[in-house]
Amino acid sequence: MMYNFDKITDRHNTGSYKWDSAENNDVIPLWVADMDFQTAPCVIEALRKRVEHGVFGYTLVDNEYYASVCRWFKQYHDYVINPDMVLYTSGVVPAVSAIIKALVPAGSGVIVQTPVYNCFFSSIRNNGCRVVENKLLRRDLSGQEFTYDMDFEGLESLASDPLNKMLLLCNPHNPAGRVWSRDELETVMRICRRNNVVVVSDEIHCELTLPDIDYVSYGTVDKDSVVCLSPSKAFNTAGLQIANIVCPNADVKAQIDRAINVNEVCDVNPFGVVGLKAAYTDEGRMWLDELRHYIKGNYHLVKEYIRHSLPQFAVTRLEATYLPWIDISSTGISSHMLEEQLKQKAGVWVNSGEMYGAEGYVRLNIACPRMVLAEGLRRFVEGINNLV
Repeated sequence: MMYNFDKITDRHNTGSYKWDSAENNDVIPLWVADMDFQTAPCVIEALRKRVEHGVFGYTLVDNEYYASVCRWFKQYHDYVINPDMVLYTSGVVPAVSAIIKALVPAGSGVIVQTPVYNCFFSSIRNNGCRVVENKLLRRDLSGQEFTYDMDFEGLESLASDPLNKMLLLCNPHNPAGRVWSRDELETVMRICRRNNVVVVSDEIHCELTLPDIDYVSYGTVDKDSVVCLSPSKAFNTAGLQIANIVCPNADVKAQIDRAINVNEVCDVNPFGVVGLKAAYTDEGRMWLDELRHYIKGNYHLVKEYIRHSLPQFAVTRLEATYLPWIDISSTGISSHMLEEQLKQKAGVWVNSGEMYGAEGYVRLNIACPRMVLAEGLRRFVEGINNLV
C-alpha cells in the first residue's frame, strides 16, 4: 500500500468531537462517523498552501470548484452534473434541512426508511413536519449475517397519502450498509412519481462502497430528484464544512437557494472549497481506493471476531460505509443501556440503535487503525460477557 492507514494519529488536544467527548480519555471511540485516519496527502498539501497565504476572508466559490464536482461524478460514477444544477452549502444536514423548509409545508409528512441516520428525524421535526416511517425489511443470511430490503408495498401505501410530500432516501444507507441497486431505485422512482412525492437522496457515503461494489446515484435514475453530496465522509473532512445540492429543476433549485439563505447556511469557508478541489482529483482517488480496501479488511476482522467470540450476535452484510450494524437483541439489554455500560465499564464507545429508530442493535465505526479496532473489539466482547 502507498498510504499508511495503520498509523496512530495523536488524539490529544485536538478538540475532536469523536475523541474528546468521553469523560475518560482512555475510551476507544467507535461511535460518531468520523474516521481516525488523516485525510489524503493531496488534501493536506492543498490546505497547507492555503494556510500559508494567511488571508481567510469571505470565500468566492469559483468555476474550478464546480468543474471539480462535475468531472468527479462523471468520471467515477457516470453521473452527469452541470454546474448550473449545483448549490453549495456548509453540510449535508443543513442541506437536507433547507430542502425540507423549501419544499414541504409545515405539518406534512416526510417518509424515512428506518433504521436510518438520526439527523433525518431532527431535520424533519425542526421544520415543523412529521416523521413517517417506512421500515426496512430485515433479511437473514447465512453465517451470522443479515441485510435489509425496501418495503415497496409499504412505501406505496405511505406515498399515496396526499399529506406525505417527500421521501428522504439514504443512498448508500446508514446504518443498514446497503448500496441500493438500479432496479430498487427505479422502483422508488415509479412509486414516488405516481404519487407526486419528491425524493431527496442523501449520498454522503457514496464514495465508501467496498471494493468491487458500485453505487448508483439516484440522480441518474430520477431527473426530478434532489441529491446531496459531500467529500466529508470519504475524505474525513467534515470540519471543513462543505456540501453540494444537485437539483436539475431551475424553479425547485431557486426555492432551495432561498431556504439556504433563510437558514443562513449560504456561506462556506475557504478550506472547504480548497479541500474539495484537492480531494476530487486522481491522487485523491488513489488514496480513496486504498482506504476502501483497508476498511474491507477491518470489516472482515469484525465479522470473524464476532463469529468466534459472540456467536449469538449477527452483523449486517456491509456493502458501503464504515459502520457495521450489529444485532445485540440476545442480550436482553436495551441498546442505550448497553452503549452506556460499555462506555463506562469496558472503555469502548459504540452507538445505540435506538437513535436510528431500531432497538436491539448497535452501530460500530471501524474507520480506525486495525490495532485500535482489535482492542476495541476485545473490550466490546469482554464488556458484553461481563454484562450478560
